[in-house]
Amino acid sequence: METVWFWLVAFMIVMYVVLDGFDLGAGAVHLLVAKPGAERRAVLRSIGPVWDGNEVWLIAGGGTLYFAFPVLYASSFSGFYLPLMIVLWLLVLRGIAVEFRSHLQGGVWAPFWDVVFAGASLLLALFFGAALGNVVRGVPLDANGWFFEALWTHWRVGTDPGVLDWYTLSVGLAALVALSMHGALWVGLRTEDSLRERSLALAGRAWWLVAGFTVLVTVFTWLVQPLVAEHLRARAWGWAFPALAVGSLVGIRVGLRRGVDGGAFLASCGYLAGMLGSVAVGLYPYVLPAVGGASAGLTVHNAAAGPSGLAIGLAWWIPGMVLALGYVTFMYRRFSGRVSLEGEGY
Repeated sequence: METVWFWLVAFMIVMYVVLDGFDLGAGAVHLLVAKPGAERRAVLRSIGPVWDGNEVWLIAGGGTLYFAFPVLYASSFSGFYLPLMIVLWLLVLRGIAVEFRSHLQGGVWAPFWDVVFAGASLLLALFFGAALGNVVRGVPLDANGWFFEALWTHWRVGTDPGVLDWYTLSVGLAALVALSMHGALWVGLRTEDSLRERSLALAGRAWWLVAGFTVLVTVFTWLVQPLVAEHLRARAWGWAFPALAVGSLVGIRVGLRRGVDGGAFLASCGYLAGMLGSVAVGLYPYVLPAVGGASAGLTVHNAAAGPSGLAIGLAWWIPGMVLALGYVTFMYRRFSGRVSLEGEGY
């Protein structure tokens, strides 16, 4: 049952990154691809009906950790207290920027909120990537499963690490360029004319950075966390995820060259799912590895709730996910197509 919940949590994380990832990316690039005025409104309208619903997956994932892996929840939410507060404020600022932009009139407010929206989106992508880097690298867990990390220490991987070091920062930058490409593909899919062309052109340039960071971060990960390569070698079926990531990366390029906007965006979704799936296969059964030797790390076995709690939780999780997926399907079908600037809002 612990393994089932590991993969259910991984599924929810993938859903969050794929769905909220494109509106984070759209925010990070919208100052680059959209001119002030109607075009920036078009970018906001492309994500307006769905951005807040996408963030529900983050809340749902945190709630799932709470009852499925309470030890992991308690340890990580206390150890990462400072970066979590930063992420919380960035989420708040981003939401305020999206909503206040259309409610506060005046020549200075729209550009101000545009900058806040772009900055918060960019930093969120960077911090979420760095968080993933911390999970892969490991944290200084003590014998009781507790830890605390400063925002940075000596920027080196090893004992006494900080949230940010050269490895976690490289993963954060990789996440930033990948989500920026993802967001640019979404804007290109949902908008028209010159805004669409500039968005897809930016996605094409970002593709080269994504490809480079994919190779770079993969090599860094094998060096920093040997468990990932070891587990992938032991689980031949797990290579389906790296294959999905590489194939999807090629698919993005093909879609861009052929002008198939929807295909390129779906391939970007596959790339993100493949990369995250590769991490999950490489780490299992660990949910939070340790560095420093004081602890072996948290696994699905020593961090999970009791068997009865997991079974009861699954009975509630299944109908809840059916409703959530049904709502997501309806929402994206309802608001499909190119955006229009007619009417009020954003």
